[in-house]
Amino acid sequence: MPRLRTVALVAGAALLARHAVRRRIAASPLWPMPALEEPISGQGRRRPSSHRVLVTQRTSPADGVVQLLLEGQSLPPWEPGAHIDLVLPSGLVRQYSLCGDPEDSGTYTIATRLVEDGRGGSREVHEQLHEGTEVEIRGPRNRFPLVGAASYLFIAGGIGITPVLPMVRALHAAGAADWRLLYCGRDRATMPYLEEAEKLGAHTTTGPLDLTLLAGLPEETVVYCCGPQGLMDAVAAALPEGRKLHLERFTAAATAPGGAFEVELRRSGRSLTVPADRSVLAAVRDELPDVPYSCEQGFCGTCQQRVLEGGIDHRDELLTDAERDDSMLICVSRCTSGRLVLDL
Repeated sequence: MPRLRTVALVAGAALLARHAVRRRIAASPLWPMPALEEPISGQGRRRPSSHRVLVTQRTSPADGVVQLLLEGQSLPPWEPGAHIDLVLPSGLVRQYSLCGDPEDSGTYTIATRLVEDGRGGSREVHEQLHEGTEVEIRGPRNRFPLVGAASYLFIAGGIGITPVLPMVRALHAAGAADWRLLYCGRDRATMPYLEEAEKLGAHTTTGPLDLTLLAGLPEETVVYCCGPQGLMDAVAAALPEGRKLHLERFTAAATAPGGAFEVELRRSGRSLTVPADRSVLAAVRDELPDVPYSCEQGFCGTCQQRVLEGGIDHRDELLTDAERDDSMLICVSRCTSGRLVLDL
C-alpha cells in the first residue's frame, strides 16, 4: 500500500509539473520558445514514407548511364510518371524516375546519367552504388501522371526517356489509345532504352527534333515532354498558345531574380535580410546552420518551412496547392510582400 501511494504521488507531481510548464510557456513567449502551436517546419512536416532497399543489379543501358535494380519489402505501388527520392550515402537526396514495371511489387528500377559538371549526386550514384549496397528511398510520388486522353504525343531527350517509357509501355499494352513517341539524343550510343523504344514504334533521331508538327496537332492530343531544358523550352515555344504541356524536369526551371526582402525567424527571435542574389535558405543558414536541406532546386522538400506571415513567390516543383497556402521551399521560393515570417 505505501508503494502505491508513492507511485501515485510521483505521477501526480509529474502531471502538475507538465501543467505548470505549459502555463509558463503560454504566458511568456520568450521562455523557452514563442507560444505557438507545435512546430511543423522542416522535414517532420511532410516527410514521405521511407524504405530501405538493396541494389541487386547494376547495368549500363547507354554510355554514361547507370541502371539500378532496387529490391525491398512492401514497396508502395506506383504508376507511370512516378519518381522516388534516393538518399545517397553522403546524405544528398536526388530524384529519379521509376522506369521499370509497375506490376513488379518487389523492385524499383531507376537510371541516371553522369553529369560531369553537376552538383555531385549523379557522380555519387555512379561511383558508390554497386550491387549489395543498401540505401534509403522515399516515396514514390507522381507529379507527371498519365492523364486520360484520345491521343498522346511523347517527346523525350536522352535520359528523359525514363519517365516516358512506362507510359508508352502501358498504352502499347492497352492498345486503345493513339500515341506517338519522338526520342532524340546526341548520338545513339548515349540514348538509354533505345532498342526497346524503337520496338514499341518510336521515331528516333540524333540531333535536334523537327518540331513543326506541333503547330498542326489536333486539340485533343496531350503532349508530354522530358529532357534537357533546351528541348523543353523549344517544345513549349512550338506548341500553339493555350495548349496543355506536361513537363518533367530534372533541374529547376530558370526563374527571374527577385528583390531583397526581410525574414523574421519567429521562434528564434531573429530577423535577417535576404539579398536579391541569395536564397532564403542560404540567408537562414547563416543564422541557423542546422536547418536541413538537400537538393537546393525545389524538388525534394527537405527544406520546407511553415510561413506564418507574408506573400510567397513559389518557385518549386513539388508542393501541392494546399501546401502552398502556408509553407514554402526556402531553397528556391521567395517573397512577394517585402517581409516573411517563418516558423523557425
